[in-house]
Amino acid sequence: MASIRKKGSFKMDMCDGPILPQLVTFAMPLIFSNVLQLTFAAADSITVGRFAGEDSLAAVGATVSLISLLTNLFLGVSVGANVVAARDFGAGNREKLSRTVHTTLSLSLIIGLFLNLTGVILAPMLLRLMNTPESILPLSTLYLRIYFFCMIPLCIYNFGSAILRAVGDTRRPMAYLAIGGIINVGINLFTVIVLQMGVAGVAMGTLISQTIAATLVVRCLMREEEGIRLEFAKLRIDAASCKQVLMVGIPAGLQSTMYSISNVVIQSAINSFGEETVAACTAAVNLEDMLYFALNAIMQSVTSFTGQNMGPGKFDRIRRVQFVGHGFVAAVGIAMGGFMLIFAEPLISIFTTSDAVTALGVERLRIVLPFYFICGLMEIFVAGLRGMGSSVLPTAVSVGFVCGLRLIWLLGIFPALPSPSRTMIYVIYPITWIVTGIAEGICFLYVYRKKSRQSMTRADI
Repeated sequence: MASIRKKGSFKMDMCDGPILPQLVTFAMPLIFSNVLQLTFAAADSITVGRFAGEDSLAAVGATVSLISLLTNLFLGVSVGANVVAARDFGAGNREKLSRTVHTTLSLSLIIGLFLNLTGVILAPMLLRLMNTPESILPLSTLYLRIYFFCMIPLCIYNFGSAILRAVGDTRRPMAYLAIGGIINVGINLFTVIVLQMGVAGVAMGTLISQTIAATLVVRCLMREEEGIRLEFAKLRIDAASCKQVLMVGIPAGLQSTMYSISNVVIQSAINSFGEETVAACTAAVNLEDMLYFALNAIMQSVTSFTGQNMGPGKFDRIRRVQFVGHGFVAAVGIAMGGFMLIFAEPLISIFTTSDAVTALGVERLRIVLPFYFICGLMEIFVAGLRGMGSSVLPTAVSVGFVCGLRLIWLLGIFPALPSPSRTMIYVIYPITWIVTGIAEGICFLYVYRKKSRQSMTRADI
């Protein structure tokens, strides 16, 4: 079958040429997209913290782990869509790629509607289960209910962007996100400062901006060439494509969900230290997330590169993608983490006017940030495994080592300590990254050797 890879203005052939320039070219728009996404999310926190008060900042922060828990399982399916579409694109299978595209967008609508209904109906009960302070519970419930009306456009944007990434296009999703995000900031400032709507205003801004970004992605796909072109008449679930997407996507989503469950437990422990600590961690997590999502962009890039090279079976190139990916993620992690450490106090003070909250936020950053690049190294192994179609194994390892160790520590050991402290919560992050990174590296070597031998055997036949 003829290849459908073209030297177009947006698509990228990841199967040939120097890896580092290609990876950087592909990853930089993703890094900017992810940092933009977190910047706009931080704008929510900055706006409510500065103009609506610490109770509103804490109310928004108390929902973050819960939102991640409810969305990550299903948004993980977009990882499966990216891997399968990249493999189809790399192999030049135009017909199969089209089925994957329309199955993916159909799934996004179903998942978005489910999340919408679940979040709106169960918001108060779920927030109480997280030990959300009663003083901020009404505001947290209001924010969460409005936010979950964003789920359909959020899913459409993420699933559509996954398809575009699969064919090497990261620039247009970045542009669409930037447009929506700028509008979001404007709406935040107007609704909070002028209309005095508080947390409801920033939630409305998110809803409107996500709808705009989703509309632009759909418009883009409708104008694409055959293979990834979206045609509403073809929207349906193809059983074979759906199975392949879910086999990769569900384990990826489960891994993210288990991370979120452990983070919910961490948030519950943090909540027990009071509103100042909750507000401080909200500010610190906004900064940590900017670093994580920059590293995660490189992970997504490695997943797409590995998926495209799996199509023609270029295992030597897959191995080289791992080496380059690890170097790239370490450089970005150390540089960004170092910058945030040096300027920790002024960065935290962007989110709050309270000296006490600022000091507590800096305390957390000084424990977590020096080790954050190790999280990136761990994720590159996971990206390679998923790109090769092996998603269950890295999920099992992460659930066992990251989530299992965190839950044992926070539910078993931490409460039994004679003087539990915030520091004893924060140290669990670097410990689990180191242990899990070693385990994921061993798994990658095993799967890589197995699949490369199988590929050589098929070639000999």
